[in-house]
Amino acid sequence: MARKELHYRGYTIEQLRAMPMDDLVKVYPSRSRRSLRRGFTEMQKKLLASVKKNRSTVDSGGRQETIETHCRDMPILPEMVGLVIGVYNGYDYIPVEVKIEMLGEVLGEFSMTRKPIKHGAPGVGATRSSLFVPIK
Repeated sequence: MARKELHYRGYTIEQLRAMPMDDLVKVYPSRSRRSLRRGFTEMQKKLLASVKKNRSTVDSGGRQETIETHCRDMPILPEMVGLVIGVYNGYDYIPVEVKIEMLGEVLGEFSMTRKPIKHGAPGVGATRSSLFVPIK
């Protein structure tokens, strides 16, 4: 069975990696496009350096390590596809496996900062009416 070639807006991942940044910016959605035109912050540059270092070890047959970062506003670039990045959510690092469909989004979108609320029994000091639970 032939393996399906993955595309992002008509380009393969190899074509995206070979593109200069000016052409890549034209393919991205507006939020990432504006962010990339402004340039990278120091934290984003540090993350990009560790991504390139990890990418070179993975390509040479080495073991892949999770890259941990606090940089939630970093747009996902083609160099990151296939890597696992631990994104900090305020409590711990959530591992995010970057796929080609994630290009143009930011890392923080895949690491939720809030837990879903699960209500239990009424707490100490609750009123009498909140203790009432109808029986069905």
